[in-house]
Amino acid sequence: MEETYTITQLAQEFNITSRTIRYYEELGLISPARSESGRRVFTKKERTLLFLIFRGKKYGFQLEEIKDMLHLFDQDPSGKKQLERTIDYGEKKIREVTDRIVELTEMRDEMVRVIGDFRMKLSELEGETE
Repeated sequence: MEETYTITQLAQEFNITSRTIRYYEELGLISPARSESGRRVFTKKERTLLFLIFRGKKYGFQLEEIKDMLHLFDQDPSGKKQLERTIDYGEKKIREVTDRIVELTEMRDEMVRVIGDFRMKLSELEGETE
């Protein structure tokens, strides 16, 4: 018999709330089975999907993008379409990160210049008071 998990077990494992898992279910990212009593029953598949969701979020993907990538595997069990789409999303994300690095570097350089100007002005003011 396949190993199963409760929502509480997965919430603890991933250090999230049960509500987060229910939210992902509402969005259609995961689809746990239900026991006869109506409780959610999570298998290794849902556990893996949660791992992939969190990895996608870590890399800055939107939940809709993650959903798209995850559902492609259901349409193409070979995984080819999923890999192609993931590569497309990944390349787009790399471009966004690269652009952000350029922006942050420019911001840092400007801040260094401004602080340098402030230091010179402070030095001038301190020289005048002596």
